[in-house]
Amino acid sequence: MKESPRPRIASAVLVPIYRGEDTELRLVLIRRSEGGVHGGHLAFPGGKRDPEDASFRDTALREAWEELGLDRQLVEVLTELPTVETITTDFLIYPFLARIARPSIWNRSEREVAEVVEVKLSDLARPEARGDDITQLSTWIAPQRGAFYRVGRYQVWGATYRILHPLLPHLLAGEWQF
Repeated sequence: MKESPRPRIASAVLVPIYRGEDTELRLVLIRRSEGGVHGGHLAFPGGKRDPEDASFRDTALREAWEELGLDRQLVEVLTELPTVETITTDFLIYPFLARIARPSIWNRSEREVAEVVEVKLSDLARPEARGDDITQLSTWIAPQRGAFYRVGRYQVWGATYRILHPLLPHLLAGEWQF
């Protein structure tokens, strides 16, 4: 008898982008606070769907408010992106691309967010920003090779990479107005 797949944890993230004063497009990421299953990772603001959320879009907006203090009035959701599953933590992620008006300050939740990281899309497009490495996590049977983007001293990898990588060429080609 075949084993049934593990149930996935429904979640949503916002992929917030804005045009800086220098006219460069910037992506907003968070570095998760240490502890927890994704502690220390660069990620999009987001999290588990609450029963009160009317939709996954509402989950993404609520989480962006809770983690960054990003008011819904400053967000225009442009499109829903393809869902992504995490490999070892059983999350099914619904990502939403959004144009935002950057607030003057980020009111991050210190409990959930160690740092707000804003990165120019043009920096991610540079060949030296891409890499791949062999990683071993405690929940993996064996080391695995995975691609990533370098962002300062950090790496964007895993589900965040898998959301961003196919999206980046479309953003750089100007498929949406920011």
